[in-house]
Amino acid sequence: MEKDLAMPSGDAGPSAGSDSEVADSALPGEMQPHSRPGEHAVSVLWSFGKCLASLLPVYLAGYYGFSISVVLFFLVIYMGWRHGREGKTTRLQSAMYLLENEQDITTTRVFRSKRDLPSWVNFPDVEKVEWINKIIQQAWPFIGQYLEKLLVETIAPSIRASSTHLQTLSFTKVDLGDKAMKVVGVKAHTEHDKRQVMLDLYISFAGDVEINVEVKKYFCKAGVKGIQLHGKLRVILEPLIGDVPLVGAITMFFIRRPKLDINWTGLTNLLDIPGLNAMSDTAIMDVIASFLVLPNRLTIPLVADLHVAQLRSPLPRGIVRIHLLEAENLAAKDHYIKGVLAGKSDPYAVLRVGTQTFTSRHVDNNLNPQWREMYEVIVHEVPGQELEVEVFDKDPDQDDFLGRVKLDLDIVRKGRLLDEWFTLKDLKDAPSGQVHLRLEWLSLLPSAERLSEVLRRNQNLTVSSKTAEPPSASILVVYVDRAQDLPMKKGNKEPNPIVQLSAQDTTRESRTVYGTTDPVWEDAFTFFIQDPLKQDLDIQVKDDDRSVSLGGFSIPLSRLLVTTELTMDQWFQLEHSGPASRLYLKAVLRVLWLDEDAIPTNPVSPCPTSPGSGQGEGGATSDPAGGSSLSPKPCPPTRPQNTSPDVGFATEGVLRIHLLEAEDLEAKDSFMGRKGKSDPYVKMRVGGVTFKSHVVKENLNPTWNEMYEVILTQLPGQEVQFELFDKDFDQDDFLGRFKVSLRDLIISQFTDQWYTLNDIKSGRVHLVMEWLPRVTDPGKLDQIMEFQSQQSYHNKTVPSAALLFVYVERAHGLPLKKSGKEPKVGAELALEGVASRTKICERSTSPRWDEAFHFLVHDPRKDILTVKLSHSWGQPLGSAFLPVREILTLPDLVLDRWLPLDGALPESEVLIRAEVKLLNPKQAECLSLCGEVVEAEEAAEIDMLIPSRNMADTPENENLRHRASASASASASASSTTLWSCGTCSGDSEEKGRGMVNLTFFYNTDQGELMITVHECSDLPASTKDGSNPYVSFILLPDESRSTKRKTTVKKRDLNPVYKERFDFSMSLEEAKQKRMELTVKHSASFMSREKEVLGKLVLDLDQLNLGRAVSCWYKLTAEDA
Repeated sequence: MEKDLAMPSGDAGPSAGSDSEVADSALPGEMQPHSRPGEHAVSVLWSFGKCLASLLPVYLAGYYGFSISVVLFFLVIYMGWRHGREGKTTRLQSAMYLLENEQDITTTRVFRSKRDLPSWVNFPDVEKVEWINKIIQQAWPFIGQYLEKLLVETIAPSIRASSTHLQTLSFTKVDLGDKAMKVVGVKAHTEHDKRQVMLDLYISFAGDVEINVEVKKYFCKAGVKGIQLHGKLRVILEPLIGDVPLVGAITMFFIRRPKLDINWTGLTNLLDIPGLNAMSDTAIMDVIASFLVLPNRLTIPLVADLHVAQLRSPLPRGIVRIHLLEAENLAAKDHYIKGVLAGKSDPYAVLRVGTQTFTSRHVDNNLNPQWREMYEVIVHEVPGQELEVEVFDKDPDQDDFLGRVKLDLDIVRKGRLLDEWFTLKDLKDAPSGQVHLRLEWLSLLPSAERLSEVLRRNQNLTVSSKTAEPPSASILVVYVDRAQDLPMKKGNKEPNPIVQLSAQDTTRESRTVYGTTDPVWEDAFTFFIQDPLKQDLDIQVKDDDRSVSLGGFSIPLSRLLVTTELTMDQWFQLEHSGPASRLYLKAVLRVLWLDEDAIPTNPVSPCPTSPGSGQGEGGATSDPAGGSSLSPKPCPPTRPQNTSPDVGFATEGVLRIHLLEAEDLEAKDSFMGRKGKSDPYVKMRVGGVTFKSHVVKENLNPTWNEMYEVILTQLPGQEVQFELFDKDFDQDDFLGRFKVSLRDLIISQFTDQWYTLNDIKSGRVHLVMEWLPRVTDPGKLDQIMEFQSQQSYHNKTVPSAALLFVYVERAHGLPLKKSGKEPKVGAELALEGVASRTKICERSTSPRWDEAFHFLVHDPRKDILTVKLSHSWGQPLGSAFLPVREILTLPDLVLDRWLPLDGALPESEVLIRAEVKLLNPKQAECLSLCGEVVEAEEAAEIDMLIPSRNMADTPENENLRHRASASASASASASSTTLWSCGTCSGDSEEKGRGMVNLTFFYNTDQGELMITVHECSDLPASTKDGSNPYVSFILLPDESRSTKRKTTVKKRDLNPVYKERFDFSMSLEEAKQKRMELTVKHSASFMSREKEVLGKLVLDLDQLNLGRAVSCWYKLTAEDA
């Protein structure tokens, strides 16, 4: 084994030469290297020169009269450098050997022989990925070529241009070596967010890299020969999209600082001097951390139109409030009279979460200290980030280590509150006392509804330590993007701007952007805010010398409290700056909230133990001072009373697709050489789900009238795909296809239109699609159910009335198997014949799943959710039944609690969260208002039958009924901010003889234009036996010059014409409200024809409409003489 470990190297020291001579002497005589006498003489002279050079410092010290201490000082520095250099070389060689012989070392050294390795042993958390390492090894030379090209052609010219002293800089050698970087393990996290893939890559690089730099002007040479880098790199692939490349961006970062070791050469050898080596490695690590260690991230976008800022600087996952309460049974480290008398300790604690570090006060001469201090830390990533608590004994020289404890903060997130004693471990991993911590997970609320309650709680929270900060009520996250048109410095020089942000006595600075008036920073900052009602955010833009101000402004945080989701994302004008100087930033405020149900009523204290319980945990231990004390048992964790789902829970929506008809399809069937028709059907694909309509036999204008519903997550890039086929016995013929963007559907909410088929000569399809609005008002259920009862579809589908979200977190106190072993538990959820299953947990009577499901609910008043627990889908372990109607009686339609299990033990329960979102379509909303419209029309009819004296002769009275109907329709439409249409508010069915017209009115305040869109007409009367040739003509009165008169195109022989033509009018909003539209639908006939021209008429006052919203509605046409 020692022979295997011998790794000769050029930098191995004097032994390298002797080994080479031995190797040469072992060769046969004819293969011995032939050396010439001249070469031997040069070697002797070189050895003599090195001896003189080593004696030169001693001679110079005596010549100039220096003290011998100077010589000794430099000798010590040289020995320290040599020792550090050899240590780095040894560590690099050992790491390289370990990576090359990982399998042999694991199987040979850890186990006595390979036969001792059990076949069932596996490592489910971290997986080996040797195939990736083979790819990296194969591509490593080409990566080296790319790096050499990058350094020589890009980086070197940039360095030479940056300084006149470096104009002769060049890279003389760039070689990545033969040792490629290795990925020693991968851990995938897929259970937290279904819209991303999270990977932890355990990377290890111990390479023989050689990079040399030379500055010829100063005869300087420097470089690197060997690098070690070990760490855990987290890679997040998000968002997942429904289009190539399937991933929107790649985000990479180290959760903790990686370990770095560099072997320097040339002039940079000085960095290996003791003292300088730690400083140089720390400086380089700081540079790496500024880009790749949390909270910094490297984001590489893969698609366009992606919010990279949100991925590079996302909101924290949460805040952990740490209460450092006390410790017990710490080790005694103080001794007096050279250890004759044993003392105690002066303990203090150091707490770390990532780069955040806090130090408590020290307590003199106490092995059971009381601190009672509180700290707040930002958690950027869970799982992954850890809380590390180290306890030390305060000493005048070097503090003694007393113990440490580490805790994954994901445990705190899931438990919401932990109030426990944690065992400290010393350097030998032996127990060395306990520390009492209370850890609270504070969620980030995007509304200010509970701010007053949070402030009241914080007033009652007392902090005994004078050094601890008061509790925070919220956090402020500020993303500084860029600035424009900053003023020049004196002398008309471009500034080097930075941004200073101040909030609550805390000031942060951005990086410096050199030589520009339009800097781009893209920096994020986080502040703890105690009371957002009383504090401001002050922003100053300055030159890098901090003496010249380029402008600034202040934002009262109370302004954020009244904005949507407590967010401001806009340009801000800079005060005391240039006339066009402005700064773009995004400020997000989040209220810190701890669920009060998770707070225990009594404080947790050390559990009592029995003196007779023996040694170890809970037993008597020897006190260093000579006495004995009881070591408390760790208390069991508090069982949470509520679930802790991911932030993406219950964010899905429902897309409803109504497939109506098609027309002008191509004929694909032929019989005996004669052209026939087609048997069309439609395939629809969206979100991985496929629907297929029924086949309409021999019809080129088929009518389907089928409805489909699908639950979707709002991801970018998703599309709804439609394909039409002709059903045949052998292979179905293609009839066309088209796609609809899901994003456009979500924005418009409702669409009713014809879609032209692509990749085919003719044909179009009529669809009604709606992204269903979700409401939590139980009063809407009756109108939803009424609308549901009035719908009838060919495929017998019943529209869903609600969407049920279920989060199954854990179970507790389940019974054992019949054999007495703990069960492997899985949960099955069922609703209306639709069932879903969780994963099967490992053996436990308190399993945890943390899985989310969703169901479409057709009748919330009758449907029942069933949750069945079983062992590996066999032996039943209990079941729970939850009627959906019970959730309808709860606030916000949310149930979050433990449910007892039937058919199990009395203490058996399952913790679930169930949320109901009612699906309120626009047609149902319009249907609820239809009764009001009819009542208004009936009242108008009564007023017309018995008119008052002052109204009987007014011309406005003629249109009273219609204007009342239009006003009611407009008021019904005003509840929606998106474009939608509905035919149920068109009036009485008996008066549809003249047809209807669909119009949209909208006033664009940015352009100062009134926009009128004529969409279509319906049920127009026929003027001839072939139908009508309708067109729409209208004018806005009063209009003396008739400049507002417009008309659409003519549609030949069509009683349901579709126009979709928009007309714009430049006028003020006040002018628009004073206009009255006179609209007529006419039949286009020949000049000599006696056929009746006017098909219907409409008069509408625009002051009765809400012109600020784009609302489409049907209006009833009346006869010309009405």
